[in-house]
Amino acid sequence: MLCRVRSRRRSFVAVPAALAAAALLASCSAGGATGNAVPGADPGLERFYDQQLSWGPCGDFAITDRDRDQYAQKRFECARLEVPLDYANPSGRTAQIAVLRQKATGSDRIGSLVFNPGGPGASGNRQVVYTAPDLDGTELAQRFDLVGFDPRGTGASTPALDCIDDQEWEAERLDLDIDPSPEGVAQTEKENQEFVQGCIRRSGGEEVLANMGTRDAARDMDILRAALGDEKLTFIGYSAGTRLGYTYAEQFPQNVRAMVLDGALDPKQSTIDRIVKQNAGFQQAFEAFAKDCAKNPSCPLGTDPSQATARVQALIRPLIQEPLQVGDRKLSYNDAITGIVQALYSKDFWPYLAQGLSMYANGDGRLLLGLADAYYDRGQDGKYSNFIEAFRAISCLDEQRTTREEEGELARAAKEAAPFADDGQPPVAAQSICSYWPSPPTSEPHVPSVQGLPKLVVISTTGDPATPYQAGVDLAEGLGASLITHEGEGHGVALNGVKCIDDAVTAYLVDLVDPPAGLRCRSGE
Repeated sequence: MLCRVRSRRRSFVAVPAALAAAALLASCSAGGATGNAVPGADPGLERFYDQQLSWGPCGDFAITDRDRDQYAQKRFECARLEVPLDYANPSGRTAQIAVLRQKATGSDRIGSLVFNPGGPGASGNRQVVYTAPDLDGTELAQRFDLVGFDPRGTGASTPALDCIDDQEWEAERLDLDIDPSPEGVAQTEKENQEFVQGCIRRSGGEEVLANMGTRDAARDMDILRAALGDEKLTFIGYSAGTRLGYTYAEQFPQNVRAMVLDGALDPKQSTIDRIVKQNAGFQQAFEAFAKDCAKNPSCPLGTDPSQATARVQALIRPLIQEPLQVGDRKLSYNDAITGIVQALYSKDFWPYLAQGLSMYANGDGRLLLGLADAYYDRGQDGKYSNFIEAFRAISCLDEQRTTREEEGELARAAKEAAPFADDGQPPVAAQSICSYWPSPPTSEPHVPSVQGLPKLVVISTTGDPATPYQAGVDLAEGLGASLITHEGEGHGVALNGVKCIDDAVTAYLVDLVDPPAGLRCRSGE
């Protein structure tokens, strides 16, 4: 998905296509295990590692009203895991991590299979709620408890990251920030500062904002492993969840049983390089969509794919001057582009995109606005989850900071990499939200240095729009992991019905069988 970070930067909230589709469609038991803390751990952490989880109904863990019925299914049970807010001060404030599981349906249980859908900021609980039914009857559901969690600050976990209210989100989406003049830059930077101040005020203070990064979420996941009663972690992470996975592997290599990383981020890649390559990936996806659309004489972009970028620019850019009225709301230029990008996440969404562009060309912006709403996780009741706020907060701790000059160059490079999303305006060199974050990053680009790590599995898709194929190749090489290549389109493919991949993943997770060297799979196989 496409996310504005109030710097005119085009960066992408990366979650697997299956979870994006879910957003579009809208009693107590002991679970603790004593003595599972990592050897040499701070004695102050023992009470966290030794805790027992009290499981109960999940209805109150739903992020939005549209999820409530799904969460309320009796197959699921939920609990809260207590962790230190600041691991440097384990006797201080704590956070509560929302956890959801479906217990293994068979008698020969291996342990827990922990899911993370990425974002960063997406709900692992929601992923399990929408994934578990598709796994009914499979060996994974029979042999593993399927476990999700909302990483610290996200979803139903507390304290929750919160920066602006629902009404302010509506205004945020209409605000283009395209004035490159000194006055325009100053206004954008003022808004960025106000956004950060809102995060501090509404989320619980600077201490909360300083401890929301993936570094700390990985430590939470080890406490979760112990509380679930697992000696070692079995994990599947998608997109930004791959960062959580390799960060955990670097911190706790002796506690890893098996790990699948799908749609990978390259750990050594700079923030600027990552954003530019993501933009290029979405341009590639747009061109693939345009080629497919052109087979239909009624394609809203015409029947010549080489002209599709120019056609979509001509179609969408008028929204810069005059947003389109959609009921009592308006479709902005930013929302139109965001809706397009949302649909580029999966080939399954392409019919929605073609229909949405056709409707828009005829003065009806409902479908494009609905696609953008799915990206922002806005419910039909007008309420927003904290997904995008969490994405911004976590990114400010996980990614590198940029100067005003670098922001201007990045804006220019991003437009060149993804011309379908180029607004035709000069790049705006404004300090981003992260420039005003009250604490420094807690991660930096590097190849994980890991000793004693078991064989991991990385999956990379040749037509992935959000995390380009080469990133997965590079991550597999850096970790010494097995690489599965998916020849196709979309972002996140494991357990989504590609038999060649699902069979290999199941054999690996259940029996620790490495995939065949050089395995390549195509959709439909």
